[in-house]
Amino acid sequence: MFQTVCAHCLLIVAAFLTVSCLDNENVARQDVQSEGNGPVCTLETFDFPFLNSTNMTNFAYGIAANVVAVLLYGSNFVPVKRIETGDGMFFQWVNCAAIWVVAKFGDLMLHSPKFHPFAMLGGVIWATGNITVVPIVKAIGLGLGILIWGSSSLLMGWASSRFGWFGITAQDVSRPILNYCGAGLCLLSGLIFFFVKTDVQTHPSSESTPLLIDRRINSDSYGPSSSEFWIDNVGPKTRRFIGCLLAVVSGLMYGSSFAPILYIKSHSSYHDSMFHGASLYDIDYVYAQCSGIFLTSTVYFVIYCAAMNNRPRVYSAAILPALLSGLMWTVATYCWFQANNYLSAVITFPMITAGYGLVAALWGSLVFREIKGFVNCFIFILASCVVLTGSVLTAVSKL
Repeated sequence: MFQTVCAHCLLIVAAFLTVSCLDNENVARQDVQSEGNGPVCTLETFDFPFLNSTNMTNFAYGIAANVVAVLLYGSNFVPVKRIETGDGMFFQWVNCAAIWVVAKFGDLMLHSPKFHPFAMLGGVIWATGNITVVPIVKAIGLGLGILIWGSSSLLMGWASSRFGWFGITAQDVSRPILNYCGAGLCLLSGLIFFFVKTDVQTHPSSESTPLLIDRRINSDSYGPSSSEFWIDNVGPKTRRFIGCLLAVVSGLMYGSSFAPILYIKSHSSYHDSMFHGASLYDIDYVYAQCSGIFLTSTVYFVIYCAAMNNRPRVYSAAILPALLSGLMWTVATYCWFQANNYLSAVITFPMITAGYGLVAALWGSLVFREIKGFVNCFIFILASCVVLTGSVLTAVSKL
């Protein structure tokens, strides 16, 4: 049932993405033709007040892209929730391979914009943070894990865009007070979610046998045949602490992974910059970032194979779910970057990071039953109301 619904959803999202990208390409060409040989055109629509129907339409497109990104980001780990992934290194590599393949198709659709190697740095940062995903989900569950790393990602991404960290041009909004309040509420919701206790169930031992075990040789020479992972062998309190700590660190890396792209855009108008004349469309940098993701994950996987004496734990049941997860993440990233062109990162970051955490929490509580008990449900509902209020205030701050 889930696979059918997900397939239909992805087809709709892919159609939306195709039309949206082609529409932007046509607008860019028209603007370039009207400018002639003048300076590089500015394609960002968020510099104008929302007083006419065109800008309101752009605002609606940005919100729609945000919604799609929230749904896909919040659901992209659902396919592997009930699949044994062992230590997660094989899952990470397959997932990142799918990300690169989908990004390559997107690059071809966009007629291969100029490749900036500096944007790959964002992929390096993202892939490094993504290594901790499997331990986090095993330690504190899907919902709480994404909520915590989403909150720390929100803080890093919003602050860097709003205040101009890492050499990025600070972005203004029409109503800064509402923007501050919205971002603060989104962050508060993550802190409230921290008090939600989760019930994470482990996989049966029959599902925990790696594929790459040579059964023709005495298995004693390979050690335990199960997928015993260090996070599974620590106490509940220690596991929860480690999971929360890793989620915070991972979120900080996720939140800073888009800084290189924003840096390139911020310096595109500087004549003395090596990025002078660079594209102002975020989606033109997705392929470069995803290339950095795949390259980094491959390096980590090679190191992992060497550390495991060329006996990595490979789980065949995780291959297709990992590919689907990578597909969902990449499409969500294209939608997010598209929303940035309409709304700006200072608007989209709080909305998306808080929103996909809420979606993941819904998956964890309603489908996987990670959240149980009256008190936990009350805290969850309270935090959900807070995050929705914060998202609305953040969106209104642009009007």
